[in-house]
Formats: sequence, structure tokens, C-alpha cells
Amino acid sequence: MQHLYNAKAQVFDILKFAFAAIIVGSTASAQLQSTPVTGNYVEISNDRGGLLLDRIAELQQLRRTGQSVRITGNICYSTCTMFLGLPQTCVSPSTTFGFHGPSSYGRPLEPALFEEASKVMAEHYPAVLKDWYMKTGRYEIVDVYRFRGSDIIKMGIQSC
Repeated sequence: MQHLYNAKAQVFDILKFAFAAIIVGSTASAQLQSTPVTGNYVEISNDRGGLLLDRIAELQQLRRTGQSVRITGNICYSTCTMFLGLPQTCVSPSTTFGFHGPSSYGRPLEPALFEEASKVMAEHYPAVLKDWYMKTGRYEIVDVYRFRGSDIIKMGIQSC
């Protein structure tokens, strides 16, 4: 039994290390793209995504502060799409949203890590997107599935 516990602990440590290196985008940005503006909202514009753990920390902070999020600009790709799960988010009808599965700098993940990272991403989406992502969206690694903001609005996300 102790051997099984040690094996599980080792797997957990490996996952924690690997998870820290996950990036959910082929063009990583070491710096978060959100730009605070005057008023009680944050504007996200032309955001290509970035490190999953960094984005999660940013989302947690936005949940704590209750700031509204406005997604504008031409694109919101990869981890940027996770803002859609915040209740105080609105989107521009003309913004293009790009979804794809988790990877490590564009390379496929080990199956267990892929499952875990996919679930983490999906938990930050509204229900309709969460179901689609887990069934379809996460399996695209090389390219992205694109949706216009107007399509996202039809799914129930508020328009800005």
C-alpha cells in the first residue's frame, strides 16, 4: 500500500511540474495581455493567450475583485477565452475567439496531463462552451476553432 501511495505522489509531483510548463497557445506571451482601464472594468484586447497557470491566477483575482471584463479588439485566442466563464464578462460582436486543446509549447501532452489540463480549461467556460470544448475543441492542437463574438453572444454571453 505504501508503494502505491509513493507512486501516486510521484505522478502528482510530475503533473505539478509539467502543469507549470503548460501553455495553451502556440505563440506564447510571457506577459498577460489584459489592460486595466479607468472605471471598474478590465479591457482585454488582441490577446493571443499565454500560460495556463498565469491566466488562472488572473481569473481568480478578477473573481475576488468583481471587476467587469470587456473583450474587444480583433482576437481573443487560447487562454484568453477563459475570461468567457466570468459572470461579469461582455464581448464585442466583431472579436474572433480561437479555441484549441492544451499543449506544451505546441507539442502534445501525455494523456493524463492532457485530460487534467482540458478539464481545468473547461471549468472556466460557460456550460454550452464547456460541453463543446470537452467533446470537440480540445482535440485541435495545431490550429484553432474560430467563433465570432456575435456567435458567442448567441450562446448567452453579454454583448459590450
